[in-house]
Amino acid sequence: MLPAWLARIMLRLNGMRVVDHNKGDWPKKYVLPVAPHTSNRDFFYGLYSRPILGEYINYVGKSTLFKGLLGAFLRYTGGVPVVREKRSNFVDSVAQIFEEREEFRLSIAVEGTRSKVTHFKTGFYFIALKANVPLILTRFDFGNGVIEFAKPYHLTGDIRKDFDHIYRHFDGIKGLVPENSFEYDPEVLELLPVVREVD
Repeated sequence: MLPAWLARIMLRLNGMRVVDHNKGDWPKKYVLPVAPHTSNRDFFYGLYSRPILGEYINYVGKSTLFKGLLGAFLRYTGGVPVVREKRSNFVDSVAQIFEEREEFRLSIAVEGTRSKVTHFKTGFYFIALKANVPLILTRFDFGNGVIEFAKPYHLTGDIRKDFDHIYRHFDGIKGLVPENSFEYDPEVLELLPVVREVD
């Protein structure tokens, strides 16, 4: 990782700073949902945040991507390959990683795309539920120049209640591409009972 002082400079040069509501007291395992994700540059803002937090945060990708120079880069930046076999799905595979490791911190861009969306993918929720780990909701708030890490949110298992909390946390936060930022319509909660575990 970059030294924390250099990471702070890189963020300041781009008009951003980190706000850590955990003040260094982080759980050993968690899922870190990130939104809004509107630009490829968000990846680098995430990398700059890690040394400031003192947290080594991972992300996951298909195992087929982890080859050659690309694979080396992905691993260097915290990427973890996931093998998706016929008898298992993405949620099961990632939950297994949580079970096998004493510490694991997983970042997921919950919108699943850089385009504007009306609702989030649900995989992150079911991973956290199955692994029995909290969420650290993370806002890339370019409108206020802040990358903000919330205190742990422990899921209730009531999917509508949980997603109402999650959606309200991210509602109206301006991404790097403002027109693609997320806006919450409570009617999308009606979709949740029929949404597959990984949509």
